Amino acid sequence: MTTVTTPSDLLAAVPFLIGYQPSDSIVLMSLKDESITMAIRIDFPDSISKREASALVEKFRGSDGALLVSYIPDGCLDAESVIRPLIEALDLASVPLRESIVIVGNRWRSLICGDSDCCPLEGSPLPDLSHSRIAVEEIAQGKLMPFKNLIEMANSLDPEIDEVILEMMGRIEPIDYENDPVPSQRDGANAILDFLHDFEVDRICRDKRLVAKVLVRLKDLQVRDFALGSMNSENDLYFDAWKWLLKKAPQGFIAVPATLFAVASYERGDGAMANLALEKAESDQPNYSMVNLLRQLFRSGKPPTIFTELRAELHPKVCAALFSGSISA
Repeated sequence: MTTVTTPSDLLAAVPFLIGYQPSDSIVLMSLKDESITMAIRIDFPDSISKREASALVEKFRGSDGALLVSYIPDGCLDAESVIRPLIEALDLASVPLRESIVIVGNRWRSLICGDSDCCPLEGSPLPDLSHSRIAVEEIAQGKLMPFKNLIEMANSLDPEIDEVILEMMGRIEPIDYENDPVPSQRDGANAILDFLHDFEVDRICRDKRLVAKVLVRLKDLQVRDFALGSMNSENDLYFDAWKWLLKKAPQGFIAVPATLFAVASYERGDGAMANLALEKAESDQPNYSMVNLLRQLFRSGKPPTIFTELRAELHPKVCAALFSGSISA
C-alpha cells in the first residue's frame, strides 16, 4: 500500500497505482490508515449523474478517506461542475475527501487548499516523476516506471511467438478424457511447478518442451485451477512468469495464461494491466467463462486478498484430485 504525505507524493503515486501516466481521466483513491488501498480510474466524462457518482463511491464506504485527482481534457471549461457529484456522493457516504487536485496541461492545483501562496490559481508545475520519493520507493520494491500511456502498456503484451515451441506443442499427447485423464493432468500440474521453478531461478524458462507442455496442458480446467492455486504472496514471480508465458502463447492458447496474468496483475494492484489481459483472453476465446467471472470480480472493487481466500479453500481440493493428497506448491 502506498503512503502519501504531500500533493507531490500523490501526483507521483497515481501513475504507479494505475500503471501508466493518465490523461483525460478521473482517479479516485481510498485511504486506510493513511495508505492508499484502492484506485479507480475512469475516462473524464462530459458529466456525471448523481446515480453514477453514488455507484462509484459505494466501493469506498468504510474507508478512512478519499483522494481525487482529475486530469482535465483540452476544451473542458468547467471541470469543477463535472466532478462535483463525486464530491457530494463522498459526503453523503460519510467518506472524507482529504485532497482534490485538478491537472490542466502541465500544471496542477488543489481544490481544497485555500492558501494562494501554496496553491495559486494558475497552478503549479507538475513535479518530475522520476525524481520523486514515491518513484524511488516503488522501484526499490521491484516495480518498473509507469508506461507513458495506455497504448504503450497494451503494446507490452504483444506476442513473441517461438516457432520451436509452436512445433513442440503439436507433439504433446492429448489428454485421454474417455479413460483416465488424471495422469496427464498430474503431468501438467508438475510441468507448472517445473516452469515456475525455472522462472524463479532465471526469470526465463529455457526448456522449450516444458513451455510447450505447460501451454497445452493449461487448456485443461484442473491444470488451470492448479496453476491459479499455486500462486502465493510472492506476486512478482507470477506476474513476470504469466506475462512471459502469455507472450509466447499462439492463437487458441492465449486465454488461460492471459487470465492467470490478469489475476497476478490485480493482486499486484495493476488494475489497468489486469483488464488489458482480460481483453487478450476474450479476443482469443470470446466465450471463455473465466473472463466474465474475473471481470465481475474486478468491477466489484473487492480487495486482492479475495484470491488468497479462494486459493485457501479450493487449492487443497484440486491437489487431492490430482495427487490423492495435498502437495506443497
